[in-house]
Amino acid sequence: MPKTNRSAVLYRMVMADHTCPYGLKSKDLLEREGYSVDDRHLTSRDETDAFKQEHGVKTTPQTFIEGERIGGYDDLAAHFGKPVKGEGDTSYQPIIALFSIAALMSVAVTWLTLGVPLAGRSVEWFIAISMVLLGLQKLKDLESFATMFLNYDLLAQRWVRYGYVYPFVETGAGLLMMAGVLPLLSAPAALFVASIGAVSVFKAVYIDKRELKCACVGGDSNVPLGFVSLTENLMMIGMAIWMLTKALGGIA
Repeated sequence: MPKTNRSAVLYRMVMADHTCPYGLKSKDLLEREGYSVDDRHLTSRDETDAFKQEHGVKTTPQTFIEGERIGGYDDLAAHFGKPVKGEGDTSYQPIIALFSIAALMSVAVTWLTLGVPLAGRSVEWFIAISMVLLGLQKLKDLESFATMFLNYDLLAQRWVRYGYVYPFVETGAGLLMMAGVLPLLSAPAALFVASIGAVSVFKAVYIDKRELKCACVGGDSNVPLGFVSLTENLMMIGMAIWMLTKALGGIA
């Protein structure tokens, strides 16, 4: 139940050129927890520095409840029992969001092109869209991805530039598969990179027992290397084989 008749004092930076986002988050959290907030603005750098010196703190915002200093936003969240994500904490949120959006986009494309929400091609579009989105995550910081990729990819460890090529192959193959064109180009390319990727991940995680971060959603992710990356590569392998089968069957 929300607390009633409770008050808190919040000191936060509100200046002409800067409003502290964590101050706003602290105020919102306090109000959601049922507190009335005595919202005190620090409107200049000098005022902020004087406040920090007076209270012996290094950062703002600072929250006080019943005269007791709780601290900044993370301290306040912990005070209310809310999960606080650390900078290096493992998180599957990026990959869950990516695959969820890919699934919804495949439904949208199916509905637009076939007039129904789901059909046999929905799976093809889901995998192709996932490839494009995964490739985009890698391309947004190509240098970071290529560096992280070197930790485990067997071909990249022999040819460093492969780490810079991989995202373009994945994205390009995904786009061609979405459009259903040039399957004899997109499918072998996807099959090649995905096969190397699957072997590399399996060796690093399940044979060498190494604990690494996955570069599958870019070089700044905290997704553990293992099931997710292996699934990505197996999806690409399956899609490539399926597209090749369809293409060669059509030729025949």
